[in-house]
Amino acid sequence: MNKITPFLWFNNDAEAAADYYLSIFPSGRKLDEARATKAGPGPKGSVLVISIELEGQQVTFLNGGPSNKLSDAFSFVVRCENQQEIDRYWAKLTEGGSETACGWLKDKFGVSWQVVPKNMSKLVSNPGGMKAMMTMKKLDIAALEKAGSQA
Repeated sequence: MNKITPFLWFNNDAEAAADYYLSIFPSGRKLDEARATKAGPGPKGSVLVISIELEGQQVTFLNGGPSNKLSDAFSFVVRCENQQEIDRYWAKLTEGGSETACGWLKDKFGVSWQVVPKNMSKLVSNPGGMKAMMTMKKLDIAALEKAGSQA
């Protein structure tokens, strides 16, 4: 296990979120979980904390109740090899969620993600590429490359 990992606070759907992400990232796996006992908190057998690994990144989720909400201040970036990979992750992660801008989306659990090409920095390192990105929701590699070459 990594010494430092992201820890996300969910109201009561941490297990559903973990299962959802594990279905999207093929190399994902469940690492550990803690369930409530008769001493609580929560219904006996319900997940309190669950740790998973997505593409080598360990993440821990807590069913902590409604007092702390997820926000855009924390997000995940998915670096993709090609447009097909962007399209696949975008379709799965926006299902029940919402598209925002510049490759950003919010999934059905309220977690923010940015789905980008692996060479994102290069694609937006010139004014043309940056301007093109600013008009997009889901990123289009070919359009970013074309805009960058015209600048």
